[in-house]
Amino acid sequence: MARCVPKPESIALTNGPKPQTRVSTDIGGTFTDVVLAFNDRLVTSKMLTTTDAPELAVIDGVRSVLADTGLGFADIDVFLHGTTLATNAIIERKGAHTALITTEGFRDILEIADESRYDQYDVFITKPEPLVPRALRFTVPERMDVNGDIALALDEAAVSAVAHALNRAKVEAVAVVFLHSYVNPSHEQRVGAIVREI
Repeated sequence: MARCVPKPESIALTNGPKPQTRVSTDIGGTFTDVVLAFNDRLVTSKMLTTTDAPELAVIDGVRSVLADTGLGFADIDVFLHGTTLATNAIIERKGAHTALITTEGFRDILEIADESRYDQYDVFITKPEPLVPRALRFTVPERMDVNGDIALALDEAAVSAVAHALNRAKVEAVAVVFLHSYVNPSHEQRVGAIVREI
């Protein structure tokens, strides 16, 4: 059930002449919190997080605060969303069985990173294990240059072979990360299409 709390004087709920209806949600590991700011009121709701489908608790929470104000979904001007689910999954290592496909020659980039260390002079430092183990890191011949021009065409036969290996490994998610794809993502997009097809 939603509850109404007085608006703190320090919070400006309007942006210009028309008051805005703002909804903020935060999905946590245990609870999903929803806050609706409308006119001079803050209406809140706390729901148990529905871990298998986190959006369900958000929808129920928003419905609850809207019902308390007599508003509908169409009345929401601003919707903000935050969650710790992704952070928790990384910390707890509870995510999908994931593989990585990257540019040939860069299989170990997750471990090498930028070669920085927490303590530069500790030669015995233990770094966290990468989220994707080496056995699930694959490479294919391809290369974009820094301008997004193709320096080496994507080897689609190699991509197909990797996709079959992903099936054998029962992979649930695949990250495709090629050099300079921020300039030209066409190779990454083509790999995505091939992997989905296979």
